Amino acid sequence: MSFPLLTVTAALPAVGAIATAAVPAARRTAAKWLALLFSLATLVLAAIVLVRFEPGGDRYQLTESHAWIKDFGVRYELGVDGIGVALIALTALLIPFVIGAGWNDAEPQETGSKRWRPTQGFFALILMVEAMVILSFEATDVFLFYILFEAMLIPMYFLIGGFGDRAHAGGDEAAATQRSYAAVKFLLYNLVGGLIMLAAVIGLYVVAGSFSLSEIAEARASGQLEMATNTERWLFLGFFFAFAIKAPLWPLHTWLPNAMGEATAPVAVLITAVVDKVGTFAMLRFCLQLFPEASKWATPVILVLALISIVYGALLAVGQRDIKRLVAYASISHFGFIVLGIFAMTSQGQSGATLYMVNHGISTAALMLVAGFLITRRGSRLIADYGGVQKVAPVLAGTFLIGGLATLSLPGLAPFVSEFLVLVGTFARYPVAGIIATFGIVLAALYTLVLYQRTMTGPVKAEVRSMPDLKARELAVVAPLIALLIFLGVFPKPLTDIVNPAVEHTMSDVQQKDPQPEVEAAK
Repeated sequence: MSFPLLTVTAALPAVGAIATAAVPAARRTAAKWLALLFSLATLVLAAIVLVRFEPGGDRYQLTESHAWIKDFGVRYELGVDGIGVALIALTALLIPFVIGAGWNDAEPQETGSKRWRPTQGFFALILMVEAMVILSFEATDVFLFYILFEAMLIPMYFLIGGFGDRAHAGGDEAAATQRSYAAVKFLLYNLVGGLIMLAAVIGLYVVAGSFSLSEIAEARASGQLEMATNTERWLFLGFFFAFAIKAPLWPLHTWLPNAMGEATAPVAVLITAVVDKVGTFAMLRFCLQLFPEASKWATPVILVLALISIVYGALLAVGQRDIKRLVAYASISHFGFIVLGIFAMTSQGQSGATLYMVNHGISTAALMLVAGFLITRRGSRLIADYGGVQKVAPVLAGTFLIGGLATLSLPGLAPFVSEFLVLVGTFARYPVAGIIATFGIVLAALYTLVLYQRTMTGPVKAEVRSMPDLKARELAVVAPLIALLIFLGVFPKPLTDIVNPAVEHTMSDVQQKDPQPEVEAAK
């Protein structure tokens, strides 16, 4: 029996979560280092998965399959393709930075409700989310994926509601109320989507007689399984609705600004850079592969929703007064680009969408973590409370600028490559949609540069005059992310080599080929 590498990669952070939670209350520093150690060990295993994956090999590799609930045909099946490998690497890469950035975010302090913030619980919950997300990228059994899809909501609920942002203008009581509201809204939205998905999962089993992704795909390819048109469309809608909430896609997005605004900066990164990627990943793995005809049927409506997300999210980001909510609305716009690339049904669009998932995760982590350092120093999330920061904290301002420039997809930084591919792939099949999407780029430049101008330039406000620059721990968190943004912006080939074969399989699933350019014959 081969070594279960995928299981161990997902299980290690779960073991780390249990070990961290078990550390005695007085040993808070030990709990932090233990959590960091387990996250780094998980990163090593994810790197091994990445190295062992062969881009030109089988579609799903490092597979594991064991009987689980025999009476219902549920199996413990794992396997990774190029898209899953890239997102596992992203998740394992970001978690150590999330832990490092949140090093002091859960220190015990007495609040208005006389409650204490358990340090061990904070880091244990982060590791538990990592375990569930990684396993969801590996699951090839639909029912197993559904369980993970829902289970990850529990630790995220407690991270948002129990460990909220301390920089709240309304005081402890108002902060607790807002945190509770954001956490409950996050949970209810995603639970509703999950319940609808459960009905679709059961319907899929009734039709296909299996939860195995590979078995269903093989049966459809061989003609042994044929779904009625209406049945396939209803099942597709059940899956897509849940994924669109998780993504999030307009008009199912409203939970994200609340959740990111009330969470600590590291938890906000966990939400948008890690957990939300499960939604867009699942669109590629499940919607397109299981329901190819329904995916093509729904494409026009989904493209419209994606375009609205791009423009709407960017417009609301322009008008924000809260730094973290601005980043949240910018992320809604970026997820619109990802969905646009997926449903453009071109290889460039889907490759760009996958790269966008990875690059958005890195760029948003860099920007949000630096913003978190800034907010911690000033004690306010309001843009109007800042000014002239670059004169007193030039390194902080410089890293903030690079993170912002990556968010607006400046050429030379990683997000530019993915956004360019999405637009090229969209123009090839839907030129009008491509034109509309470009307005998102203009608006991104507007909200990013205005944010930098209002916070970092101009006269130095009295409240920021004594603001310290980034410390060694903070630099250790931000510098590798900045370096990775530059590296992947200049040389994205290692990532595209992994992703492109998986995209070819997805294009084959939906029986689509790239449009050929129309070239007039020379006279």
